[in-house]
Amino acid sequence: MDFIYILLIIIGISSMIGIIYISCFNNLQYTKTKIEQSEGIIDEVLRCRFDLIVRTSDVVKNNIDENKDYFKEYLSLKEEKISNFEMDRKLKEAVNIILNLKNDYPSLQKNTGMKEILSEIKTTDEKLSAAISYYNRYTNQLNEYIRKFPSNIIAKLHGFSVKPFFDGKDMNDDDIMDFKL
Repeated sequence: MDFIYILLIIIGISSMIGIIYISCFNNLQYTKTKIEQSEGIIDEVLRCRFDLIVRTSDVVKNNIDENKDYFKEYLSLKEEKISNFEMDRKLKEAVNIILNLKNDYPSLQKNTGMKEILSEIKTTDEKLSAAISYYNRYTNQLNEYIRKFPSNIIAKLHGFSVKPFFDGKDMNDDDIMDFKL
């Protein structure tokens, strides 16, 4: 009779451990999937923004008499191996150039193509901001799971590691100067 009780206790404990394991693993997988989903959205928006820079370059060349190529540096970004964060920074620089050109040249302010581009830039800004917020929220959640018991054990077993936020800062390193404007 004692053997049956011991066996039932072992089965009960094993079941509880199994349920905790499955629950923690599913939470890790869920947040990882959400991060990948937001990365896809960020990639899509950055590609769209790059295409807007290409279109703007053509509009500027056709509407300004200067022979200066304002976007030459930015048109080669697709070939460079840089992170989404660095791509976002470079494309923001290009957007600032677009806004300055629009303010400096009245002919660009009246151009319908430029108006469409500026509207699309505003839309991509909103989408990108939302996707980055989404990414950072789930990255934070994943990092919490990786650091908390018992999910940290399951994370180690399955090779999950702490992910940096979108801006690429590593809050666990010794570099205190990694904040950039």
